[in-house]
Amino acid sequence: MGCAALLWGTILLGCSCGPGPPRVGAAPLLAATYVLDDADGLGREFDGIGAVSGGGATSRLLVNYQEPYRSQILDYLFKPNFGASLHILKVEIGGDAQSTDGTEPSHMHYENDENYFRGYEWWLMKEAKKRNPKIKLIGLPWAFPGWIGKGENWPYDYPDITAYYIVSWILGAKQYHDLDIDYIGIWNERAFSSKYIKVLRHSLDRLGLWNIGIIAADGDWNVSKEMIVDPYLNDAIEVVGAHYPGTKTVQNAILTGKKLWSSEDYSTFNNDVGAGCWARILNQNYVNGNMTATIAWNLVASYYEQLPFGRCGLMTAQEPWSGHYKVESPIWITAHTTQFTQPGWSYLQVDGHLEGGGSFVALTDGLGNLTIIIETMSHNHSKCIRPPLPNFSVLPQRATFYLRGSFYMVETLQVRHSRLDFESGKSSLFQQLLPVKVWRGRFSLDLNVDEVYTLTTLKTGRKCDYPEPPPPQPFPSSYKDDFNIRNPPFSEAPNFADQTGVFEYFVNASDPGDHVFTLRQVVVQRPITWVSDADQTISVIGNFKWVNLTVTCDIYIEKPRDGGVFIAGRVDNGGIYVRRTKGVFFWVFADGTYRVTGDLAGEEILMKGLSGVRDNAWHTLTLNIQGNSASGLLNGYPLWENVTISKPKNGWAALGTRSFEFAQFDNFHVEAS
Repeated sequence: MGCAALLWGTILLGCSCGPGPPRVGAAPLLAATYVLDDADGLGREFDGIGAVSGGGATSRLLVNYQEPYRSQILDYLFKPNFGASLHILKVEIGGDAQSTDGTEPSHMHYENDENYFRGYEWWLMKEAKKRNPKIKLIGLPWAFPGWIGKGENWPYDYPDITAYYIVSWILGAKQYHDLDIDYIGIWNERAFSSKYIKVLRHSLDRLGLWNIGIIAADGDWNVSKEMIVDPYLNDAIEVVGAHYPGTKTVQNAILTGKKLWSSEDYSTFNNDVGAGCWARILNQNYVNGNMTATIAWNLVASYYEQLPFGRCGLMTAQEPWSGHYKVESPIWITAHTTQFTQPGWSYLQVDGHLEGGGSFVALTDGLGNLTIIIETMSHNHSKCIRPPLPNFSVLPQRATFYLRGSFYMVETLQVRHSRLDFESGKSSLFQQLLPVKVWRGRFSLDLNVDEVYTLTTLKTGRKCDYPEPPPPQPFPSSYKDDFNIRNPPFSEAPNFADQTGVFEYFVNASDPGDHVFTLRQVVVQRPITWVSDADQTISVIGNFKWVNLTVTCDIYIEKPRDGGVFIAGRVDNGGIYVRRTKGVFFWVFADGTYRVTGDLAGEEILMKGLSGVRDNAWHTLTLNIQGNSASGLLNGYPLWENVTISKPKNGWAALGTRSFEFAQFDNFHVEAS
């Protein structure tokens, strides 16, 4: 078509080509009409568009960015009328266990332990609220500390204990950070317990927290089957939330009479196909499934890209060492909805399917404002990671809208337009076009394929930007951390990405010498896991492409007899695949032995012998990997050498422990080439 034109001869700004040549010999455009009317009442109330931080450790690297870049990233995500302008932020309630791309620390590692300053989700929620005081906050656990299950890998045997743990997190958010949590979830994508949901509701009500809504069950729609036969369960739940619903709901969910949400969706690589996926489901989750909120996993890709689901965030910020970040196209697709609607608006009662394929939604604030969002995403350019997308076709088409009821008097509509261009790669995103003139309640648009339009009575939208951030750089090839920080802003050392266990800054009060400030592994009981965490703890750091490197670290085994620690290089895996991690691992144990293994599990033994290392004493380990050979030093003296390494060919550096045990690390240093 060349560009989108109006029937009334108004050519939209941004189309330098003008109306384009006549369509000689071409079939006439498919044309259809749609009526937008509020005279017979409105549809469901809109609850907002949001994103998830966590599930897990997806914002890990964000906190390490220097200013002004960190604040710029946060502005693109949360600042109203700026970028994504999100309405909802959902965070993981850390459970000390692997939850996709890393572990997030719990506020209660142990039964008698409470600390509401661990991790970075508290900080992130405060930064979001600082930019948008109206943003809704959700907490959801992926995993739980082991003490909650009393030895069982299950959180529901003692529902009062689990509810106490979750309510403590809510109260801590308010007491220590002045954060009001709006919604709370049950257990991400795992079994739900009707009894636990009712106990949690009772626990909240007893403390006067009636305004906190329970979302259930963050998996499939099955909880709705129980809700319609159990009125007490139905009363306890405010929102039925499903994950990756493929824009479809089920009849039982509708029969509950509750709000229906896609409480996790998207999870797709953030190129233009990811943007197409996001554009399609933002509309069609309501058009096909009556879902009034859609929440993307994840907020920002701030984790090492070679971990699972690399770059599956609305934008990318995975280089705090360089300051580089990228505002990806899903940010501006989000803005098409978020900048021109607010939670509390209502959808209009309209079918929403376009005759030529694609969809539209229309929303109003009930005060005369109207926003229409149209998408014409083609099948191959809008595939999400899951579920599989049935075939459909989208054609160029002419859509004529008739405004009725209170909208009949609307005379002009502001226009924002995006076109995802998969041929040239030069997509046009969130461009402001000339206003559309509405004549006697009627206007028309020519719609091409892979486009998004927002037409609105609001004049508040903006496409804001900052100067280009610094160019990308690999992780520094020479890197040191002595952990000497008295009042760290975060509990975790920069750039270390915990994959099993939790590694925190520690003040070693019993050591007046060189090791007062250390990094300590603090999870001493296997958590109630979400996936198969390793039996060892591990934190990775660096450049996945590293081949030749020397890792040096001071280590302190705290567990007598069978305690042990390692340093490692060429570590090739993490996230949900952490159990299968390979690399070159140099272990020392409290019984005075050492091992070199080709895997984290310690099954592929390359060398072993006596070291003389003991617990409760500091030792220095050095691992040197060059080409196909590795060697190790203990306290500066050769302990083993000429171990042949065949694979992996490259990977991160790492440190960790033999089991869930206390251990300390200091003066970490890596030199890579």
